[in-house]
Amino acid sequence: MASVLCRIFTNKFFALPIFFLVMYLVFTLTFNSAGAFSRAVLDRAIGDLTSLLDLALTNANASPVLRRLICDGICNGVGSVLSFLPTILILFTCLFLLEESGYMSCVASFMNSVMKRLGLPGQAIVPLLIGFGCSVPAIMATRTLQNKRERYMTIRLIPFMSCSAKLPIYSIFVSVFFPHHEATAMTGIYFSGIVIALLYAIVLNNTLYRGRKVGALIPAPVCKAPDFFIVLVKVKNSALEFLKKTFTVIFLASILIWFLQSFDLNLRLADSVDSSILAALGRCASPIFTPLGFDDWRAAAAIIAGLSAKEAVVSTLSVMSSAALGSSLPAMLCQIFSPLSAFSFLIFCLLYIPCIATLAIIRRETGGWRYALLMALSQIALAWITSFALFNIGSFII
Repeated sequence: MASVLCRIFTNKFFALPIFFLVMYLVFTLTFNSAGAFSRAVLDRAIGDLTSLLDLALTNANASPVLRRLICDGICNGVGSVLSFLPTILILFTCLFLLEESGYMSCVASFMNSVMKRLGLPGQAIVPLLIGFGCSVPAIMATRTLQNKRERYMTIRLIPFMSCSAKLPIYSIFVSVFFPHHEATAMTGIYFSGIVIALLYAIVLNNTLYRGRKVGALIPAPVCKAPDFFIVLVKVKNSALEFLKKTFTVIFLASILIWFLQSFDLNLRLADSVDSSILAALGRCASPIFTPLGFDDWRAAAAIIAGLSAKEAVVSTLSVMSSAALGSSLPAMLCQIFSPLSAFSFLIFCLLYIPCIATLAIIRRETGGWRYALLMALSQIALAWITSFALFNIGSFII
């Protein structure tokens, strides 16, 4: 039975449609049913906890500045990211089940011929698939490739895979702007990254990385019943890594963003977020993004914050929405974006550099900051050009 399934999953006619169907079902489970319900429950619980904490600080006559820092800065910033933990757990459970059952090795097998046409060995599909979890271990996994050309080219493609850090951005924007087509929109975003990576690989193979053709093969796929214990261990490790990142990087980023949006350029408490340091920084950067459809300084500030970690995009927007009296994150997003400009923003977040940690590991694997910074600049340029084309073509059609 297992051998029959392997032949079906690697069949040249059926493999790709089955892959699209499998991923669509995964996204439907993650974002339309179990994931949406569990995220809503946790989000409500975090909101109630924040309200209780705010009440306790008020009754204790705590400083208004301290109360705003804890409730508006830390709780809203960290809580907005933490609420996506159930969604991430469901997604990783599905992906690890597919991996342990041997289906991912079938994907790697039928993609082998495609990879060779791009000038890469079949083994390159492995770090690319790891990139859907996190870019850092994916880039480290390129060490298994045979030569420098293959490694460097694969490293350039990995950031186009949608890592788990981008998931909170996709999820909140899709739920606000495409509420009845969440699974379709999520599938489209993920596959947009794959398609752009393939096109980019063709360009690289014929320009910067023109060289000998590779013919390495990958091991034959083996389908089997997944080991649920191994799946649980992997999901647990992923959850712990997410929590560690949430309570370190995102915690510090939330405090920084709160400080920038609470104080003005003279380091006095700002009368409103519009007169804050963050607003000044956002207004300086916003003209760059005007041609992409989002000229509001808050969108620019979120993108800048996303350089530290992609989850910081959501936490930054959450902190800014909490600073506006009577406003919620979905309401603020509807003020800043239209559905078309929101999709342009998502594509930009998909394509520009994942985070500082990714740049650091690229520097370590390539031997210097020069290559890492050039790669970062080329990705930002590609993200800008792609979002510009998408928004303007979309505006012309609509």
